[in-house]
Amino acid sequence: MAEITDFGKDVIEQSFILPVVADFWAEWCGPCRVLGPVLERLAAADGGRWALAKVNTEVFREESVRFGIQSIPNVKLFIDGNVTAGFVGALPEYAVRQWLTQHLPGKHEKDVASAAEMIARGRNREALELLESVIAAEPSDAGAKLLIARAVLYTDPARAAAAVADLDDPRHADQTEMIRVLLRCFGVAKGEIPLPEGDGGPLYREASQAVMAMDYDAALEKFIALIRRNRQFDDDGSRKACIAIFRWLGEDNPVTLRFRREFSSALY
Repeated sequence: MAEITDFGKDVIEQSFILPVVADFWAEWCGPCRVLGPVLERLAAADGGRWALAKVNTEVFREESVRFGIQSIPNVKLFIDGNVTAGFVGALPEYAVRQWLTQHLPGKHEKDVASAAEMIARGRNREALELLESVIAAEPSDAGAKLLIARAVLYTDPARAAAAVADLDDPRHADQTEMIRVLLRCFGVAKGEIPLPEGDGGPLYREASQAVMAMDYDAALEKFIALIRRNRQFDDDGSRKACIAIFRWLGEDNPVTLRFRREFSSALY
């Protein structure tokens, strides 16, 4: 937490070992003297999860210009040599802690990334073993929970639902919503979730049954047809279901590419 002497070594190179929070400051800056101790307390409390680098802008003028430092205090998060997040101003401690929680990689980020690659290759059993070890060590790891839900969505929906039940991490908001929407389709398909009154019910249920059967072409055809007929049915549920299917399949999947334009046309 001492002042750095070599930006390249103490910030850039160090960020390949663990995340570096660079605090750009100056002696004449009053708010810097407020924020500095906050960052120092949090760095000490986090026990080496990240490094704090104090960067005096009067000394490191070239680096300050290079990273767009126009006002201070200015904080940048460096990971693998790159700036991945930042904020300006003397935020209160709770806000700085929230920022760190949102932007720092998890302690088991590499294992979670490996599990994601396994799932992409269809090696779900191996992925689950790895993810379970992550959860055993870090029960609140949002990335691991989300991947468990993805791995077991079709084989154990109840476990998938439990995995995302309490997830509220903004970094995973889209993927969490995807899982929840697909699970709702399962509930509709099985008649466990009642639908609003109206003529859209049968088509909506058929589309949901197609999702459960992994017949995404049929599901998208029916959901898009219902968007054109009655977009607001089930609180805009058809639109949400289409987006969830696209996210589940991926933007480069042939089914996604085939239906994206038709989906947009139905909306607008």
